[in-house]
Amino acid sequence: MDGPVAHDGHDLVARARASGAQLVRFLYCDNGNLIRGKAAHLSALADAVETGIGLTVAMAGFTLAEQLAAGTGQGPVGEIRLVPDPRTFRPLPYNRRQARVLCDMVTLEGALWEAYPRTFLRRMIAKAAAAGIEAQAAFEYEFYLARRTPDGFEPWDDSVCFGSAGMDSASAIVDELLESLVEQGIEPRQYYPELGPGQQELSVAHGPILGTADTSIAVRETVRAVAAEHGAVASFAPKPFPDQAGSGMHVHLSLWREGRNLLYAPEGPLGISPLGLQFIAGVLEHAPGLLALTCPSVNSYSRLAPGMWSSAYSCYGFDNREATVRVPSRFRGIEEASTNLEIKAVDGSANPYLALGGLLAAGLDGIERGLEPGEPVDVNPAELSEAERDRRKIRRYPQTLGQAIAALKDDQILLDALGPTLARELLAVRTSEWETFRERPAIEVARAHFHRY
Repeated sequence: MDGPVAHDGHDLVARARASGAQLVRFLYCDNGNLIRGKAAHLSALADAVETGIGLTVAMAGFTLAEQLAAGTGQGPVGEIRLVPDPRTFRPLPYNRRQARVLCDMVTLEGALWEAYPRTFLRRMIAKAAAAGIEAQAAFEYEFYLARRTPDGFEPWDDSVCFGSAGMDSASAIVDELLESLVEQGIEPRQYYPELGPGQQELSVAHGPILGTADTSIAVRETVRAVAAEHGAVASFAPKPFPDQAGSGMHVHLSLWREGRNLLYAPEGPLGISPLGLQFIAGVLEHAPGLLALTCPSVNSYSRLAPGMWSSAYSCYGFDNREATVRVPSRFRGIEEASTNLEIKAVDGSANPYLALGGLLAAGLDGIERGLEPGEPVDVNPAELSEAERDRRKIRRYPQTLGQAIAALKDDQILLDALGPTLARELLAVRTSEWETFRERPAIEVARAHFHRY
């Protein structure tokens, strides 16, 4: 595959110098969805920008338990380079002597490394572009604020869903968080306390899909850092407290061509175009295997259950929050601009490049094959009889990570999209994490994921 897009690295060095940063973090998101990196001192930054920073290939096989996965093709021999994308450079508002930049992984020969999720998303964007499609997206971020206790963690407060008292309780953290995001060029849209005690929800402006994935890294880093400044701990884990509401990272996605929304068709079913329905059908067709990319942790499956408003069955519907794909109601006066698809089964343990790349791969397959999504569902699918669900081809999701891994292994379309190198590493990491946590009690699984996400 081709190398990264060329940029002027001298500008990055000048911006770092002007910002007062002494360290620039070269960050990446691994197959276990942990944000990792190395930092270059200002005195070495020009060289690091020019040549990249060395990294062992073994990091592609690391799990959230800090183990090298069995089945990985990587080991102690071999190296790639972390090459910065200067467009992502930002000084850190919460650490004035440091800045960060997101990276591509590049082989020693200068090609984008196929085992890296950002490479996968770049490839899916190119595939969509070849069909005249530009995908735009935004994440809705749900996370908990908590306090450390001798036994682990407890929620920051006892706030209720959308409660103004919760806004007061978290106001010092949230105010600084919003300021820090704006300073990094990220546009917040809405904020409110969510269902669980101490649970928060934040949405930011949508944009081109690679930028959306990059932004998600910045949001997670900023939330955790600002929370720590206030003596709090933030977690994006899918189910950080077994007895409380889970946290999602829902995707709102739209498809565009020459400034027009390809999903929008006011005369169509649910106001969605035939192309949009085909995209939905592709997501539904591949939903079981997609879960290994969008809900990829053992902890995820404590959240994906009927009645959780997180979706548990493969179906779609108008403003149906129990469906895989919700077709949201539009806003008066901006009907075309506000037409989008919400994909519910995505959470904070998902690598954003894998999640968005997987959704694109599935949806584009639906378009290429002219798939049909069937009838929209206007009730909670769990309330339908099993016979009715069978008639309408509404399938229950895999109920464990192990089942999702098996579904991905059987989904040749997704495996081909990932490519053999990334598919091997991803399956090795997922399988290792499943084997590590499958027999552990729910509270122990929750604590382990709380720390990492």
